[in-house]
Amino acid sequence: MKYLHTMIRISDVEKSLRFFCEGLGLKEKRRMENEKGRFTLIFLAAPNDESAEIELTYNWDGDQLGVSSRNFGHLAYRVENIYKTCQKIQDMGYTINRPPKDGHMAFVKSPDNISIEILQEGSLEIKEPWASMKNIGTW
Repeated sequence: MKYLHTMIRISDVEKSLRFFCEGLGLKEKRRMENEKGRFTLIFLAAPNDESAEIELTYNWDGDQLGVSSRNFGHLAYRVENIYKTCQKIQDMGYTINRPPKDGHMAFVKSPDNISIEILQEGSLEIKEPWASMKNIGTW
């Protein structure tokens, strides 16, 4: 058995690619447009690790995503520097729902309310302003 990918539905291709590619640093590996089925599939993977992909599914005629996708759970990524990653995402206008207070773990939500866990590779010294930041909403 081999793990292939996790699929999440998206409501806006450009916003989602900005978040996942520019913000998190994932790379688009391939894209499939299905005119008959009226959907687009975009496969993303972390640089240097294409063994685990996410599939962004965009339905051209819209999708009922609801207000919360929390029942999905979350995606998780390990990063080289959690503070730099969170700062970049925050500078792009996203809320860090669970700041990396401990220098190890943070959560942010995608434009479609998918919870993303960011984990530090190894350990970093606890650092301000992150250590004093409050949790916001759910993750």
